[in-house]
Amino acid sequence: MTFRTLEWTGDALLLLDQRVLPGKESVLRFTDAAGVADAIRTMVVRGAPAIGVAAAFGLVLAVRSADGENRPWREAFRDAAERLGSTRPTAVNLFWAIERMRGAASTLPDDPREAGRRLEREAVAICEEDVEANRRMGAHGAKLLSSGTSVLTHCNAGALATAGYGTALGVIRAAVAAGKRIHVYADETRPFLQGARLTAWELMKDKIPCTLITDNMAAKLMKDGKIHAAIVGADRIARNGDVANKIGTYGVAVLCRVHKIPFYVAAPRSTIDPAIRTGKEIPIEERDGSEVTHLAGSRVAPMGIAVYNPAFDVTPARYVSAIATEKGVLRPPFSRAIRELFR
Repeated sequence: MTFRTLEWTGDALLLLDQRVLPGKESVLRFTDAAGVADAIRTMVVRGAPAIGVAAAFGLVLAVRSADGENRPWREAFRDAAERLGSTRPTAVNLFWAIERMRGAASTLPDDPREAGRRLEREAVAICEEDVEANRRMGAHGAKLLSSGTSVLTHCNAGALATAGYGTALGVIRAAVAAGKRIHVYADETRPFLQGARLTAWELMKDKIPCTLITDNMAAKLMKDGKIHAAIVGADRIARNGDVANKIGTYGVAVLCRVHKIPFYVAAPRSTIDPAIRTGKEIPIEERDGSEVTHLAGSRVAPMGIAVYNPAFDVTPARYVSAIATEKGVLRPPFSRAIRELFR
């Protein structure tokens, strides 16, 4: 990769500020859990796997700060876990990473320095495992794409949304690396423009052919035969295969069904939440209305207008053609495939 979404230096977490891309490549340095939580909340870092990794390092920083404050590290860990867990309710990787760190913390000694060292090793492992999972996922998912395929993406599910390589874009990267000719149509993904600002930026850095379109152009391109498949990431997948992802994903899936185009999802096993039966149980984050009324800091809607701004929607499993994971490609019926995945 020609950039790093996040980097652990041993005493700080460095995050590429995704709010200012593509105009500026700015790296911010965080040395406490409160700062990491704010970075997750304000979308300095975003994408389900990436925020999970960031949260893990945030917990390491909390334990280390406890040593300097002469505070019991378990208390600092607990408070930081609560703070980090309150930032983004939909992405299950956040809670998965916090729970994994809790599990590691439960067996540690009272010495804060030793606890900090061992929790650091766990966070580094989570980070490295995410990159490796993405690469394996990409290899499995690349088999779904034939050479000459034009693929629609929605939001950003690339290296910027993970510790590296990416989920949906990881599949595309792997297909290109295998010698396949792939063209990507990246929709802009209102209101935060992750497709226009982030996906297009990643693809251009990797020199993968891509075309930017507005969200409302996808139907025409499908009708004209210019899009052959769609592939997206996920923030949480229920055990029946319902997929929560960036708002607008459901619309893309419906368009794919109407035009008889496969709709693929790429997500690591940690994004699947077996405790959630169906998508109806997935909490949907609603964000500030200013993301809709303003664009790049400028108001584009009338003062006082009511705004509804859910950050995610849920695509029913019946619209999903396949789910690429690091363990292989899951196919319908997803309830059975997911049950076997967790055995």
